[in-house]
Amino acid sequence: LHLIRNLDPEQGGPVTFLKQLSAVHIAMGVRVAILTLDRNDPAWLEDLPVSVIECGPSFNTYGYNPRMQGKLTEVAGSFRALVVHGLWQFHGLCALRVSARIGVPYFVVPHGMLDPWFRKSYPFKHLKKQLYWVLAERRVLQGAKSVLFTSENEAHLAKSTFFPAARYRSRIVPLGVPKAPGNVEPLREAFLLRFPHLRRRRFLLFLGRLHPKKGCDLLVRAMAEMRPPVDLVVAGPDVAGEYARRLKRLAEGLPITFTGMLQGDEKLGALASADALVLPSHQENFGLVVAEALSFGTPALVSEKVSIAEYIRSFEAGFVASDTLAGNRQLIEQWLGKGGIGMRTAALNCFQKHFDIEYCARELREIIFGDG
Repeated sequence: LHLIRNLDPEQGGPVTFLKQLSAVHIAMGVRVAILTLDRNDPAWLEDLPVSVIECGPSFNTYGYNPRMQGKLTEVAGSFRALVVHGLWQFHGLCALRVSARIGVPYFVVPHGMLDPWFRKSYPFKHLKKQLYWVLAERRVLQGAKSVLFTSENEAHLAKSTFFPAARYRSRIVPLGVPKAPGNVEPLREAFLLRFPHLRRRRFLLFLGRLHPKKGCDLLVRAMAEMRPPVDLVVAGPDVAGEYARRLKRLAEGLPITFTGMLQGDEKLGALASADALVLPSHQENFGLVVAEALSFGTPALVSEKVSIAEYIRSFEAGFVASDTLAGNRQLIEQWLGKGGIGMRTAALNCFQKHFDIEYCARELREIIFGDG
């Protein structure tokens, strides 16, 4: 039984991963359900082959919901384990309380929320989280059967963010995505029908939330300084208001297309059509969109702060540079000089070896139904 705030696709990687993982586990014969703090828009649940139990509405950013603990107590006993997605919200505390009462273990997936980058970038929010750490979150992690990190780097960084340190058992479970369809032409056409000016044009793709931590402003500034012979497509929901408006001001007069959030065939078509994906993040515990790009054989240009950057470097499936303006210029320059068909083959090899969701689903099944 997975516990998460809601299934809004604008929440990015955690929601995408949970939906894809649930579908694979069901195909493997695992009984799966999702319990959410909030009500969900019916559109969020389309084509989702899993039961969703809604406790909403919840209140404030914490997601307090007076019905959550009772509903979890009612349904949890019919599952072998609970999986808590994310930190700092009420569903984690509910899992701690209910697990102790009925004897069903729970696991926690932090999804990068213990990274010290947030402490440096949002000091006031960090103080609030530090208080909640002492009051509850530390106990939530220590009560878990395992805390599941997506990379060794994420697990290492998590140790120094809050005090006193939490003592918990942890495991590494790299995320994954489904294989790309065998015939991608219908997907490309779905994307290009909506954005016909990109047909027969080379373009780099930024795909993610328009948030300062993603570093998209540096990418746009690099495009403005270099004026390379390539377009940039910026695809993602505006979750930070003024930041998105600043991006559009920086992009004036440049061959940059803002698509808004892409979903379904249009999103897959963008990944299949792009010459390369660019993810210049200042913090990325995994980078699910990188794995999605690799599944299409699309090279990835990433910052060194993306935790799976070493895979890109070792497979020569793209390029890696610093999360600075100079680093973004370097990524574009390297790709213009050395990107090609060989790199697309390397990208696909990298995906097949490390990021196929079938592997991730088997690993997680063994952890949950094995010794944890």
